[in-house]
Amino acid sequence: MSTYKILSLDGGGIRGLITSITLERLEERNPGFLSQVDLIAGTSTGGLLALGLASGLSPSQARSIYEEKGHIVFKDTFVGNILDAGNFIGAKYPVSPLRDELILQFGEKRLSDLSKKVLISSFDLDNNPQDPDITRNWKAKFFHNYPGADSDGDQSVVDVAIRTANAPSYFPIYQGYIDGGVVANNPSMCALAQAIHSSTGGQDLQDIVLLSLGTGHNPHYLPIQHGDWGVLHWATKIITLVMEGSAGLADYQCKQLLGQRYLRLNPILPYPISMDQVDEIPKMVEVADGINLDETETWIREYYLY
Repeated sequence: MSTYKILSLDGGGIRGLITSITLERLEERNPGFLSQVDLIAGTSTGGLLALGLASGLSPSQARSIYEEKGHIVFKDTFVGNILDAGNFIGAKYPVSPLRDELILQFGEKRLSDLSKKVLISSFDLDNNPQDPDITRNWKAKFFHNYPGADSDGDQSVVDVAIRTANAPSYFPIYQGYIDGGVVANNPSMCALAQAIHSSTGGQDLQDIVLLSLGTGHNPHYLPIQHGDWGVLHWATKIITLVMEGSAGLADYQCKQLLGQRYLRLNPILPYPISMDQVDEIPKMVEVADGINLDETETWIREYYLY
């Protein structure tokens, strides 16, 4: 039986370290596992990983980048806080350190130069031309390198990487785009849709297997049963709620459509860890090293390496 194998990688900022270590462990226990993947989908930090893996980066190399460069990308400064009024009127971090690292890794590569198919989520704030006959409207955007009329193969890997990873309030708007996590923090269902689309993946649903990796489930909750909340109350929570809350929807949909040919791995964190909390890197390593991979390994051997 020939199957079409999808790897889907969630967003989560520095918690992408958990994903990279998980992939490192899975590849060590199942040599050649990643080489079997046909499509890698990613959002935000998962988009960075997807692009890295598709360009030949190993999980171990990706792990090193998180551990060594995370403090640089998520470096807050006193001067920046003064200029941005403590993040109230400006993004928390400049995009330049992230861009510099991406240029170092990808150079001038285009999506068409990658060795595997990718699907990278972003959100277009409205890049339509100034045409009076077109109603301006923001919308989801999914960059891919499948051939065809709507291919994004000519797009710069660096630009697409930033467009998927610039979370609102954390990084500035980039080229009219913001982080794909606002629409699909878990891009599993988007990848499935792309794979069965007749003009791109062209796959039959029954031939698809999908492994979805999260960056750790944050144990958030609100200790209230009733609340007459307005903008002031929701403002500090809504971004996290939207970016993490949608992951469960994609999980449910893929599980219903694929059954046993779908597996989701997303460890529950011992306490909430934000996407820029680089001081929690040791805890993230501990969490990733402690994930029981027995079920995942059995599933991979049955559906990826049979």
